[in-house]
Amino acid sequence: MINAIVFLPLLGFLIAGLFGRVLGARPSELVTTGLLIVSALFSWVVFVQVALGHAPETAPVVANWISSGGLRIDWALRVDALTAVMLVVVTSVSCLVHLYSIGYMHEDPSRQRFFAYLSLFTFAMLMLVTADNLVQMFFGWEGVGLASYLLIGFWYEKPSANAAAIKAFVVNRVGDFGFALGIFLVFTLTGSVAFDTIFAAAPGLANKTIHVFGADWDAMTVTCLLLFMGACGKSAQFLLHTWLPDAMEGPTPVSALIHAATMVTAGVFMVARLSPLFEQAPVALTVVTVVGATTAFFAATVGLVQNDIKRVIAYSTCSQLGYMFVGIGVGGYALGIFHLFTHAFFKALLFLGAGSVIHAMHHEQDMRRMGGLRKDIPFTFWTMTIGTLALTGFPFTAGYYSKDGIIEAAYAASAHSSAATYGFMATVVAALFTSFYSWRLVFMTFFGVRGERDPDAAHGHDDHAHAADDGHGHDDHAPRESPLVMLIPLALLAFGALFAGLAFRNSFIGEGFAEFWNHSLYMGPDNHLLHEMEEIPAMVSFVPTLMMIIGFVIAWYMYIVDKAAPKRIADANPLLYKFLLNKWYFDELYDFLFVRPVFWLGRVLWKGGDGRIIDGLGPDGVSARVIDVAGRAVKLQTGYIFNYAFAMLIGVAALITWYLLEGVR
Repeated sequence: MINAIVFLPLLGFLIAGLFGRVLGARPSELVTTGLLIVSALFSWVVFVQVALGHAPETAPVVANWISSGGLRIDWALRVDALTAVMLVVVTSVSCLVHLYSIGYMHEDPSRQRFFAYLSLFTFAMLMLVTADNLVQMFFGWEGVGLASYLLIGFWYEKPSANAAAIKAFVVNRVGDFGFALGIFLVFTLTGSVAFDTIFAAAPGLANKTIHVFGADWDAMTVTCLLLFMGACGKSAQFLLHTWLPDAMEGPTPVSALIHAATMVTAGVFMVARLSPLFEQAPVALTVVTVVGATTAFFAATVGLVQNDIKRVIAYSTCSQLGYMFVGIGVGGYALGIFHLFTHAFFKALLFLGAGSVIHAMHHEQDMRRMGGLRKDIPFTFWTMTIGTLALTGFPFTAGYYSKDGIIEAAYAASAHSSAATYGFMATVVAALFTSFYSWRLVFMTFFGVRGERDPDAAHGHDDHAHAADDGHGHDDHAPRESPLVMLIPLALLAFGALFAGLAFRNSFIGEGFAEFWNHSLYMGPDNHLLHEMEEIPAMVSFVPTLMMIIGFVIAWYMYIVDKAAPKRIADANPLLYKFLLNKWYFDELYDFLFVRPVFWLGRVLWKGGDGRIIDGLGPDGVSARVIDVAGRAVKLQTGYIFNYAFAMLIGVAALITWYLLEGVR
């Protein structure tokens, strides 16, 4: 069954990719979507059997992959509780995105290619989560990167889409470089890349040092920091986050697939999978906590003022990923995965709901040009409202149990960690901001009068605000609800956003924790975080809900009661407003520090190094000198006998002169 789950999406990719033009668009859609539905159903069966039914863990070997000296790497599919959770998340969201895309992409002439890319992406992600060793995981890791490049740049006729795809690919290579170094170091320390072997060796590496750059360093700290560097790239953490919002240039279903449950959660999954290593590196876990908390706060501040509906949700994703790393960093690996699980439902719901709004608005993405849509697209309105409730942590929704649990865990861990204290404070403030920008999105999109917040009359024109989602022009037809094939995924995801937390809280982080995870997540003997969470003051547990209420009230006042308030505040604080609107100027800073110098160096090496030195002194220079010499030698061949006789006479005279001089000596 596990083979079918993993390889059915690959089969769909091959059919749609190789034979799509012969089969046509509709058969390609149906084949890829049908195979993903089967894969998703099998994943739920595995989830019930392994995670809930406590079937024994397995790692069936597909083939021997690499044998080189003492290094042997088998291609094996690891199936444990953590894998089962990820299988459900990846295949469920992917099959719903496939189904949704049948309606959303119905006008696109390259649907076969699109569905082939979706299936390839899913296959790569499944290879990542079922990996039984680090090299196999790295294969899926890079496969996801390749597929995301293809999907983000799907509309390659748009320069902005090409630029976004390249940016995502290049920024991820920075993180992947660290991940690769981490894998090399793990092999150096343990002699293996297989999980079972390195996990067994991890406790013995706790105090081991390595000599690098003239100093001794804690081996596990360096290793885990390098591995976490890879996670920062894939999961768009602070400093390596810049690719994530630009990825909105891809079709909206791609945004849902990449940002909800798959690519961006790969880093979270990787750190959780390697929990036996990270438990031996408390300094690395501190860094994970600080980076996650900073990301949660940073992305939430930027989301406050964005006007593109997809970019608001993208920064929300970035912020929520920060929450997941805070949960993992304080030792709550199960909390991070639980939030990953619940987040998949409500974030995919919000992205696909945004796609339904964009579809109704004829590919308009600027929220300032929207308004009053709740009457035109009521089903989309209610499902997005459910997603917003779950995201903001409304009691008993999915986000209430997972996101609030992370905040409580950070508080519980703050008793013995200043990093956890910072994590608690940052996530509480981020919860307030999350509520504000989430309800701001709902109020600007579904309430008021359409177009009342004209971009030019309000805060100025945002260059990214209304880039057409697929290049289609805007028309004046009245908005209408999306077709049924797009609404069914919204309904299913809304159900998950409401009940996934309540249904699985006990298994993921409650009394059934140990039995559910069955050692697939490792928590050291001194890690009693889940127990300590139960002893925190009741007021602390209420703080996230209080932040949710305050954020809602502020958004309601500013966008329903006093609609002039946002402009007044922006005009009163122009520097802060522009600072947030321009995403803390990270793109401009990176352009100045890295992009321009690299382009300058490239031009110097191209024109000066390659053109003048290598070509000038090398092939071009040698060939030019040969031509010059040959040209002069050719002039000696005049065809006149007296010229040749004169040359012979000169030669004879020179020979006699040399002979005489040598004779004198």
